[in-house]
Amino acid sequence: MDPCEDASEIYRLSSAYEFPWDFARALELALYRTYAVPSIGRLLAETAEFTDRPQKRYDDTALLLDAVVEHGFDSAQGRTAIRRINRMHRSYDITNDDMRYVLCTFVVIPTRWIDTYGWRRLSRHEVVATAVHYRTLGRHMGIKDIPGSYEEFEACLDAYEEAHFAWDEDARRVSDATLDLMASWYPRPLAPLLRAGTLALLDEPLLRAFGYAPPSPATRVAVRRAVRLRGRVVRLLPPRRAPHHARQNREVKGYPNGYRLADLGTRPVPGVRGCPVRHIGSPAAE
Repeated sequence: MDPCEDASEIYRLSSAYEFPWDFARALELALYRTYAVPSIGRLLAETAEFTDRPQKRYDDTALLLDAVVEHGFDSAQGRTAIRRINRMHRSYDITNDDMRYVLCTFVVIPTRWIDTYGWRRLSRHEVVATAVHYRTLGRHMGIKDIPGSYEEFEACLDAYEEAHFAWDEDARRVSDATLDLMASWYPRPLAPLLRAGTLALLDEPLLRAFGYAPPSPATRVAVRRAVRLRGRVVRLLPPRRAPHHARQNREVKGYPNGYRLADLGTRPVPGVRGCPVRHIGSPAAE
């Protein structure tokens, strides 16, 4: 398969067959770290989506993004998902730079996660395909000046975080709500342990931006070794015979009776909390 011509199919095979758990965790981390950019964290706090309705926001994001992966850009489901994403984003005052940065996290963070914790490293074909897939998504979203290669995505992400990661009280509230959401997926007595384990997986710039005390070296080593051990165990398992998509994740809990892609996401009303009336960007593909 050609990593450019068949990029989305390669990405689907990687995310649904080879590394479904790793992609789910890495994309959670990708979105989470964007809160450390104050302009993004503040906007999410203003909309109250991640503080008042974190499970719905998590579910909708995962389901919309993965519909494109599962069905393709040219499918009815893929077009519906992109249409919903674009209509939501047009309702808020989001800069092109912030949109491009978020796109970079989808490319870079899963690659770094899998190379560190996965049962094998991504092949060069898979890395190129990931960059091409998200470059295509970015074009459908009307994002300008999208990086052209994985290395350019990585350089863009690192430079943006170095320039923009900073403390913000509202962003910290969104971060805390997200950590609480992740802990809620497991028995309540495990919540403190899960929070400590999650913080142990974060890098120092991210911890500083949110104002979290660094975990002890022992905790950091133990948690990271445990996640790496999982990868070694998975390496011994037989190949997955059926795909596993985001809609099948146990963390997606908000739609026990099913859902329609066209109904997912927010529908901001101008003048209502968190909904500036100024739209940005060029018209994106419907």
